[in-house]
Amino acid sequence: MRRMILLAVATATLTSGASSAAPATMPSRATAAADVDAAPVAAWSTEARRAIVPSGPGGIFGTENYGNKFPGEAAVYMGIVHTAIYDAAVAIEGGGYKQYAIKLTAPPGTSPAAAIATAAHETLVGLQPQLGLTPAQLATLDGDYEAYLGDVSDGEPKVNGIRVGEKVAAALLALRSDDGREKNPTLADLNPPAAGPGVWDPGAALALGLRLPGMRPLALESASQFRPHGPYSLTSDAYAKDFAQVEELGRLDSAARTAAETTDARFWTDHDLRQWNDGMLRLAAARGLDLVNTARMLAMAHVAGGDAMIACFDAKYHYWFWRPYQAIPLADTDGNPNTEADSTWKPLGATPNFPEYPSAHACHSGAVTRALRSFFGTDKVHFSLDSRITGTTRDYNRLSGVVKDVNRARVLVGFHFFSSDQAGAALGRKVANYDLKHAFLR
Repeated sequence: MRRMILLAVATATLTSGASSAAPATMPSRATAAADVDAAPVAAWSTEARRAIVPSGPGGIFGTENYGNKFPGEAAVYMGIVHTAIYDAAVAIEGGGYKQYAIKLTAPPGTSPAAAIATAAHETLVGLQPQLGLTPAQLATLDGDYEAYLGDVSDGEPKVNGIRVGEKVAAALLALRSDDGREKNPTLADLNPPAAGPGVWDPGAALALGLRLPGMRPLALESASQFRPHGPYSLTSDAYAKDFAQVEELGRLDSAARTAAETTDARFWTDHDLRQWNDGMLRLAAARGLDLVNTARMLAMAHVAGGDAMIACFDAKYHYWFWRPYQAIPLADTDGNPNTEADSTWKPLGATPNFPEYPSAHACHSGAVTRALRSFFGTDKVHFSLDSRITGTTRDYNRLSGVVKDVNRARVLVGFHFFSSDQAGAALGRKVANYDLKHAFLR
């Protein structure tokens, strides 16, 4: 049964929406290597997503998911696992690409399925206990792996594939040893400022993302390497303009927000990593990418996305800026004559419990789209993303269109000031530019 679920999810991910995509063109750096089936990458990318992303309240993110990571940490874990998948794919197919954690060439005829599955599985298992899988969830992962390998023909290719996967996973896990995922900092450990106007108040709920500022990045030199300059001054005209926009459009009972804009706002409250990973696998299938190029595209996007989240939460817990749901009712304390307090204001969506600046969703989307643009060599990429929250799909002809939509949607849902979205997207692009230059050379 587990094997059937894994294959069904991977098959649906690869085929959904492919018929509407633009004609397939290989990225400019693709090689003329043999066209090796990318199915193992798709299957184990999906399994990684299932083991990292939660099902969500009432299974809203997908009942097939059995992980527990919110988008900030999920992005880092997806980055780690996808570098393992990438290194195994390069070990088998080469393509002239430099591996991420190990220099390894597989023996001729090595089974790609065995290598990719083992690299992903052993990495996921090795990320315990920080990955947080229960014994039952770990048994699900192990069962999927055993069933998958059971469909690979016995013999030397399979044995070699398992060995390659084990070597890749061991090298990567050694690289990520004591990387900060094991720490459990408190709010007090992150040097919070004194309470007052402009300062985010976590309240009684669990604050998220406390580990991220202290995690070792995947390719950046440090989490603060591209730290943005900070939010607008509370007394500035620019802050008042941002304030007025989210106050009007982001409130739960907004009369200015259209029905279509409400759907747009809720579309992006799905789990980022579920949306992006499924969308990228559809894109890979539509473009006819082979094993190594599918693995490379995913690794580039997820490494950039993971580092963007680390950098983003470094900035969040550096500036501790308040959310609109705090700023608007307390506007009579901000010293700005152009803002007015409204004690009845509530956002359209339930606001994530971490500081406002910069927008994490914008950081992640800015990084992923920049990585995809680098891979394909153009912003003109036809692809789709779906939302299980709204049950709708959005088609794009340009990668930059996603960032524009995300930036506006975070205002419409009442989570962010628009300048925070812009700062997040810019931070994501800077992170991606650095990561791609330093971690994904030929």
